[in-house]
Amino acid sequence: MPDLTSNTAGIVSPNPFWLASAPPANSGGQVMRAFDAGWGGAVWKTLGQPIQNVSSRFGAVRWKGNNGVGFNNIELITDRPLETNFREITEVKKKYPKHAVIVSLMVETKEEWKDIIKRSIDTGADGLELNFGCPHGMCERGMGSAVGQEPKVNQEITSWAKEYSSIPVLVKLTPNVGDIVPHGLAAQAGGADGVSLINTIKSIIGVDIDNFVPEPRVDGKSTNGGYCGAAVRPIALHMCAALARDPRFTVPISGIGGVTNWRDAVEFILLGSSSVQVCTEVMLRGYRIVEDMIEGLESYMREHSFEKLDDMVGKAVPAYSEWGNLDMNYETVAKIDADKCIGCQLCLVACHDGAHQCIHQADDAKVRVPVVDESECVGCNLCQIVCPVPDCISMVEVDNGYSPATWNEHVAGTGKLRPKKGAH
Repeated sequence: MPDLTSNTAGIVSPNPFWLASAPPANSGGQVMRAFDAGWGGAVWKTLGQPIQNVSSRFGAVRWKGNNGVGFNNIELITDRPLETNFREITEVKKKYPKHAVIVSLMVETKEEWKDIIKRSIDTGADGLELNFGCPHGMCERGMGSAVGQEPKVNQEITSWAKEYSSIPVLVKLTPNVGDIVPHGLAAQAGGADGVSLINTIKSIIGVDIDNFVPEPRVDGKSTNGGYCGAAVRPIALHMCAALARDPRFTVPISGIGGVTNWRDAVEFILLGSSSVQVCTEVMLRGYRIVEDMIEGLESYMREHSFEKLDDMVGKAVPAYSEWGNLDMNYETVAKIDADKCIGCQLCLVACHDGAHQCIHQADDAKVRVPVVDESECVGCNLCQIVCPVPDCISMVEVDNGYSPATWNEHVAGTGKLRPKKGAH
C-alpha cells in the first residue's frame, strides 16, 4: 500500500486530508467524529475574542440544480468561550495522538498573540495557523485580510508568533490580492514554517431581485462575504502553484479551495501542497466523503507508482510556465468521432458563435456529423468542452513542419512562428 503520511512543516498526519478552519471543525465532538471517519487532521475553527454571529449567514450559487458550485458565508470566528475550546482541543489530542490538530488564531495586540499562543500550545496541539485571510467582519477590525493584504504587517505578526511558539506556525494567506507571491514571501520572512491558502474570496453571492436585498439577508440588509466551494478551485490552484514554482519560496504549502473529491486533492498535491484542507464539501455532504478521497488517492498512487506522498508533491510545478515561454508552433486540431457523435450540433453553434467558425454542417443534409475545416481550426478546445459525449471530440497534434518557438524567442529574433490561422 502507498504511504499516505503527510508532513507539512513538521505537522504529521496519517493522510493529507485535513478539515479546514470552519464550522466542520467548530467543536471537539465534531473533530472526533471526523477523525473516526478517516480525516488525517483538523484546523480548529479560528480562536480569538469570541464574537456574536449573525443570522442568516450562508448563501450559495444555484446552478443547474447543484447548490454547491459556489458558496458564501458571512460567519466570523468562534462564538464559543475560549476555555471551552481549549479544553476540547486537549481532549481531542489525548484521544487521537496520531492525528494532526492545528489551532487557528486571530487576535490584535502582541500581548494577545503571546497569551493565546501559549494557551494553544498547552493543549498539546501540533501546530498553529494564523488567520490572515478572513475577508469580512474581522478585517474591519484590523484583523484577517487587513493583515494578509499588507506584507509588512504579515511579516511582523508572523515574527511575533514564531517568537512565542514552540510548535510549527502556518500562515493562512488571503486571495484578495493581485499577486500572492509577495505575501507568501512575507510570511516566510517572518519565520513561518509553512503557509496555507487560499482563504475565502470577498464576494456578494447574489441578490433577492424581488426584495432588492443582497444575499444572505440579515433583517433586510446584507454584506460582502467569503466565496468558497468548487468554483474557487482554479484560483486556489493558481496561487498555490505561483508560490510553489518561485525559487525564493521554500516553505511547505497546505492547499485549500474547492476540493470536492480525490482528483481535486491530487491536483493540489501535484502543484506543491503537502496537505489539503476541505470545508465546503464537508458542509454539503458530511465527513464520510473522506473515505472516497483516501481510496481514490491510494489507487492513484499505485497506478502512478508513487510509494509515498512526498514523491508526488510538486510533480506538476515544472510544467507551469509563463505564457511567453509556451511553444507557439505546437498545433492541434479538433477531430470528431463519427461513431460517437449524436448530431446535437452544440460544437457547431459554439464554434460559430463563440470561437473561430471552423466547424460546419456537412454538405449532405442527411449527415448528422459536423465537419471540421482543419485549415481554419486553431485548436481552442471549445468544441470539446461543450460536447456532451465523452471522448467524441479529441484535440490531435498536427505536424506542421515548424520547429518549436516561443513568443519570447520570436521577439528576440531567434524563433520563427508559423502563420496565423482563423484570421477571417
